[in-house]
Amino acid sequence: MSETHPANSGNAQSQAPMFTIEKLYVKDLSVEVPRAPDCFLETQAPNIQVEMGTAARKLDEAHYEVALTISVKASVEERALFLIELTYGGVFLVRNVPESDVEPLLFVACPSILYPYAREVISDASTRAGFQPVLLAPVNFEALYLQQKQQAQQAPSTDTPQ
Repeated sequence: MSETHPANSGNAQSQAPMFTIEKLYVKDLSVEVPRAPDCFLETQAPNIQVEMGTAARKLDEAHYEVALTISVKASVEERALFLIELTYGGVFLVRNVPESDVEPLLFVACPSILYPYAREVISDASTRAGFQPVLLAPVNFEALYLQQKQQAQQAPSTDTPQ
């Protein structure tokens, strides 16, 4: 028969790594259709440009905000059809996670959680603006993270006092 020690099991549980989603939200959303209603008469397929970035900041001892920023610009030749700019955020609880794992968690796992919700907001915003839905392709945040780390290691140091 095995013995259990409630005091010890509670302590072990409190030391276990924790990662949970506390809140997901639209932090900022902007939709611009500068040439409406004339732009709806365009017959050419638009050129779609997508830019994306991530940012993270520590809120307190165990909470982090991660923000995924996406900009979608549609144009025909030099004429803008629409511009959608979204910052989609999340508050995540990160406790008892090894320090070496926190950065990948914030810049790979968290954006991977946020991205499907952000894609939905972008798609909905484009249709509400009067256009076809913008269906953003899946993103491999791990590959992006590793690429950015590699570029940062190759870049010359710019630590000059000002």
